[in-house]
Amino acid sequence: MNLIEVENQQPAVISLRYDWTLEEIRDFLEKPLIDLLWKAQNVHRIANPGYKVQLASLLSVKTGGCEEDCAYCPQSMHNSSDVAGQPELDVQPVLERARAAKAAGADRFCMGWAWREIRDGEKFEAMLSMVRGVRELGLEACVTAGMLTDKQALRLADAGLTAYNHNLDTSPEHYGQIITTRTYQDRLETLHKVRSAGITICCGGIIGMGESIDDRASLLKVLANMNPHPESVPINSLVAVEGTPLEDLSSVDPLAFVRMVATARILMPKSRVRLSAGREQLTREAQILCLQAGADSIFYGDKLLTTGNPDVSADRELLSLAGVDHSWEVVE
Repeated sequence: MNLIEVENQQPAVISLRYDWTLEEIRDFLEKPLIDLLWKAQNVHRIANPGYKVQLASLLSVKTGGCEEDCAYCPQSMHNSSDVAGQPELDVQPVLERARAAKAAGADRFCMGWAWREIRDGEKFEAMLSMVRGVRELGLEACVTAGMLTDKQALRLADAGLTAYNHNLDTSPEHYGQIITTRTYQDRLETLHKVRSAGITICCGGIIGMGESIDDRASLLKVLANMNPHPESVPINSLVAVEGTPLEDLSSVDPLAFVRMVATARILMPKSRVRLSAGREQLTREAQILCLQAGADSIFYGDKLLTTGNPDVSADRELLSLAGVDHSWEVVE
């Protein structure tokens, strides 16, 4: 059978599923790479016609001193790598950074607070002002700040928040090896509150934290069986930071990262699959493979909270070489 015949067998419409099994997902992750990329590319072309890559810029508003004990994180007060001591940013400096991000080509502006949870008061009011200001600039606005209440989620929705990021990080089975200060159920309940308020979800995970293939499949199973799927699925590779419990772990095989991207695209055809932390460790060729596998968003700028990221000029060159469009219509 020739390639044209194979391509013509692809369905014109992609059906969304929410009942994926662990075995099905593991089969994708272990599929011969060429076959996996072929399937992911076909799914992506049908579900998301054309190549449009969203550029998202990420700023740490409140850095370090977090009460959580995430083993990968240099912002945890439990780790010697804690980067606390930097002043929390005020509203106007954040909006200035948002303007600069827009001028550089970003479509979404993401803001992070190293908090266990949002607490009402002056700092939350400042967050709401930042969200309103970012939306007034014509950018999508995303916040990551830990757990929150139903009322806080509704207030963020009223301020115009586009998305709330709250990653699952890893599988339910491996989670206890990475975090002990917050349960998996806590994370799922936070996502439910965000969704109930009418805010879109940005939710993904990290590979390279000592997990098995089954753990990677299990993480994707939780994400892919959410109904609806998360609108944005960031795929991260561990950046091993000195002073964290995972500092001695080796870098993930870039092709394992490509496999996660491709499988996420197949399972969640219409979600934005976002290349996130660890991209600086990937070669240009590996990043282009990720784009071919269905990634349609990257974090854009020289830093992701506290870890490095390719600079703007490198990303412009990457997208130009790949021949993809990096415009995206702002969600209202």
